[in-house]
Amino acid sequence: MTVLSGPSGVGKSTVVAEIRQAHPEVWLSVSVTTRKPRPGEQDGLHYFFVDGEEFERLVESDELLEWAEFAGNRYGTPRRPVLERLAAGVPTLLEIDLEGARQVRRTMPEALLVFLAPPTWEELEKRLRGRGTEPEEIIERRLAAGRVEMAAEPEFDLTLVNTTVQDVCHRLISLMTDPHGVMTSTNREV
Repeated sequence: MTVLSGPSGVGKSTVVAEIRQAHPEVWLSVSVTTRKPRPGEQDGLHYFFVDGEEFERLVESDELLEWAEFAGNRYGTPRRPVLERLAAGVPTLLEIDLEGARQVRRTMPEALLVFLAPPTWEELEKRLRGRGTEPEEIIERRLAAGRVEMAAEPEFDLTLVNTTVQDVCHRLISLMTDPHGVMTSTNREV
């Protein structure tokens, strides 16, 4: 299993969309969230959109592999579908936040944790503001969280700098098909 994480706005969703299109053999876990859908997002495809009460039920019944609160919303990974795909030998990708990656590290230490980093901090801020989907207060919260997330980069097995989506996707697919290809001398790739 490969876990992809990094700060909000770094391009995780874009990378995942490219992988889904070019490599349908890779299964992407669909997260549950309490946040409202953004324009173009579909329930069950991008996220499972639920209310707070349903999310709490999932937490209490231990149906989530990991979960966290971010920017006032809750996100989590349904446990059963992940375990089923792994048991079947299907290449499995999770796109989750820092806290979720930490939880996966504790419960599934064999998972490969990949940190997706922006080329520069200024580029990350530009991407977040360029979305045009969130008010300034949410953007500021995401930037503050991004500083914390960037500081956690050493906790990951490997860092990929998102200079081009195609390069990141190619490297991720290589890692998922040949996990022994993880570098040992350094954990950062540009």
